[in-house]
Amino acid sequence: MARFGKVLTAMVTPFGESGDLDLSVAASLANWLIANGNDGLVIAGTTGESPTLTHDEQAELIATVVNAVDAPVIAGAGSNDTSAAIELTQKADQAGASAILSVTPYYNRPSQAGLLDHFRAIAGATELPIVLYDIPARSGRKIETETLLELAHTVDNIVALKDAAGDPSETAYFLSEAPKDFEVYSGDDSLTLPLMAIGAVGVVGVATHWTGSEHQKMMLAIENGNLEEAGRINANLQNSFLYESSLEAPNPIPAKVMMELIGFQVGKGRPPMHSVPPNLRDLAAKVLAETEIGKSIEPDRSGD
Repeated sequence: MARFGKVLTAMVTPFGESGDLDLSVAASLANWLIANGNDGLVIAGTTGESPTLTHDEQAELIATVVNAVDAPVIAGAGSNDTSAAIELTQKADQAGASAILSVTPYYNRPSQAGLLDHFRAIAGATELPIVLYDIPARSGRKIETETLLELAHTVDNIVALKDAAGDPSETAYFLSEAPKDFEVYSGDDSLTLPLMAIGAVGVVGVATHWTGSEHQKMMLAIENGNLEEAGRINANLQNSFLYESSLEAPNPIPAKVMMELIGFQVGKGRPPMHSVPPNLRDLAAKVLAETEIGKSIEPDRSGD
């Protein structure tokens, strides 16, 4: 069904030279992403540097994007403090978000019983649909499959999962036991094709900032049963997937450099996500040249 669309981008958050939110660039970037292959957007997620945003900044950013695009806007509203997550969820609701992205509480590593209480409390604070976000590599805690199944079967407005757990076999089991209308989105660009093959409905991506069109074509090939074509497209996207994060340049640093190259002045990340390796722009240019966007524009090399 893909209620939020098949290709969504977890959008970077633009900052000006002083480090303040640049809402004008945010609106322009959001419009451009929708015009270039994206069905919807996730705002103030991991790629959107949510840990460095105040609650008021998150609400302002979400409202800006909601007003800028005619497309689903899923608002990141996660926290490792349940009361803070509820406050963020309610602010996102008031800002006009289409849905809430609720990440596993990070650092404090709650029990599975604690996770059940956390997500139930958030779901009870809004009528918006909720997308759970399972990303144990960052959060330090896996939402176990039995916990996911209990939430999926017992909480009406928990309707989807952004799956960045990196275990397609476990996802396949989850989908076999989940409600038929529950949806899984790939949260790992490199695993989108295998997850689609077992029943996922789409992707919340990072490389989709600059490969939205290719992702739409891959989705169409899958829908038409042309796995050979889907595999060919996926193979051509591998350099984009490799580029989007590394130890030297973790996400969202590469995505921000790429969007600057395309022409959006999104600025550097807020500390500690502000250090850009000296060769990253050259690598971005090589990766961009392989894409449909790169072949259609003249990259902005003013930062060289």
